[in-house]
Amino acid sequence: MGVKIREGYIPFEGYKTYYRIAGECDQGRLPLLALHGGPGTTHWYLRSLDGIAERYGRAVIYYDQIGCGYSRTPSMPDFWCEELFERELVEVRRALGLDHVHILGQSWGGMLLMRYATHRPAGVASMVVASSPASADVWVKEAQRLRSYLPDDMAAALIQADEDGDYDRPEVKAATAEYYLRHVSRIPESERKGTLAFPEDDPVGTEVYNVMQGKSEFVITGKMRDFDVTADLPHICIPTLVTSGEADECTPYIAKQVADGIPGAEWHLFGEGATHCVHLEIPDEYNAVVEEFLERHE
Repeated sequence: MGVKIREGYIPFEGYKTYYRIAGECDQGRLPLLALHGGPGTTHWYLRSLDGIAERYGRAVIYYDQIGCGYSRTPSMPDFWCEELFERELVEVRRALGLDHVHILGQSWGGMLLMRYATHRPAGVASMVVASSPASADVWVKEAQRLRSYLPDDMAAALIQADEDGDYDRPEVKAATAEYYLRHVSRIPESERKGTLAFPEDDPVGTEVYNVMQGKSEFVITGKMRDFDVTADLPHICIPTLVTSGEADECTPYIAKQVADGIPGAEWHLFGEGATHCVHLEIPDEYNAVVEEFLERHE
């Protein structure tokens, strides 16, 4: 039996931000706001967190960041920037009355969350940084290291693509798929349940990713190339749980940098080959770890 779902839109800077609320909060439980990755994906792949609403009686709130998924906009490459997405997070909290809330950010969502947390926002009971780096430079170096473990021909194809910009060659696509299977998700998007995969093409979301990140996992050419909150982590005063997988492209080196930098942070490393999308691969175990942490920080 599923939980009650409520959906709607929040006006934001001339456009609309889509939100989805799964379940309702039992007495004494604060809602969990989930920030998706990318930048440029949608909330859909995080819907395995619905299990927290179903099993533990805690509302889980999602939204598609502006330009992504159901938060549709025209093509606006000059519009996308870190400050925009932080302003949107502030507006989502205000519009939905989330004065007291837990926040989980996955991948880019965790980067956004750490940036937001350095500004000491009020009313955040705790936060979960899920497979997210504090430094884009460290992220790229670790991705390049993981790439070196691919078969030589695959690693060479990815290096060549970064040099000439041709990511459409069959050998590049095959190498990318292998890297994703090893380190991003053991469950390809084409094999995910219908509720976990966005059912439409999302060209503006792709534009957001290309503007912010670029076209490669191994070279950041977009606006996030200088992202680095490492020096600001000691100023975060929100109770923090860091999660990652042992085969995650957010390697233990990356996750440990975050966990060591935030005062009092806890770190849960999921084993058995868990990747960047560990929340999808072992959802019951993942949700239980997150919920236990949230309960200690209501």
